[in-house]
Amino acid sequence: MLNGKKQTILLVDDDPDILQMISYNVEKEGYTVYSAADGEEGIALAKKVKPDLVLLDVMMPKMDGIEVCQIIRENKDIEQPVIAFLTSRSEDYSQIAGFKAGGDDYITKPIRPRVLISRIEALLRRNHKEDQENTSVKQKGHVVLDRERFLLLLENKEIQLPKKEFELLELLLSRPGKVFTRDQILSSVWGDETIVGERTIDVHIRKLREKIGDAYIRTIKGVGYTYNEV
Repeated sequence: MLNGKKQTILLVDDDPDILQMISYNVEKEGYTVYSAADGEEGIALAKKVKPDLVLLDVMMPKMDGIEVCQIIRENKDIEQPVIAFLTSRSEDYSQIAGFKAGGDDYITKPIRPRVLISRIEALLRRNHKEDQENTSVKQKGHVVLDRERFLLLLENKEIQLPKKEFELLELLLSRPGKVFTRDQILSSVWGDETIVGERTIDVHIRKLREKIGDAYIRTIKGVGYTYNEV
């Protein structure tokens, strides 16, 4: 709990044993837990219970976790949660696809309960800190960032951004002209508790450029990235 608020976690996994094990251990820590056995049920519950965190299996029948994450991120009726994938897959493709869809972290199966609780606490704590430290709307020139809706207003055009793309742009925008190293970006956007590869940054930069154009973000070869005021 943060500030006395009992937080809600949504589990989405087609394995009933995984659901039972995680629910038992997470509920013991004082969280409210809801479970869904497939992606469609998970999306419906996300709309209904407004979870603070979604633990989402990647490999599921009918609709995989990547698609579920993407639908949640694109649905304006869903109050945006932290999303962590549960997966036994370690391929780069799976992780990159998950981050591109708007995921925040990966937790690898088999899951050790104490490690899982620590990761949950770290994700929720970091998200709570970000909510406290960041004002709702920031403006730099003709670029406006609305954190409550993860919305970018660029030249009077509204662009919806996944959470990590928004936070990456927000970081670069905070100090135009400053070169942020890859280590600084990983620490600020993903946090020290989360292990991701450097390719993850490149994927998010590429997706941002697809949406806002190439002029705003400049690559400093071998160092990192900087924001150009246009």
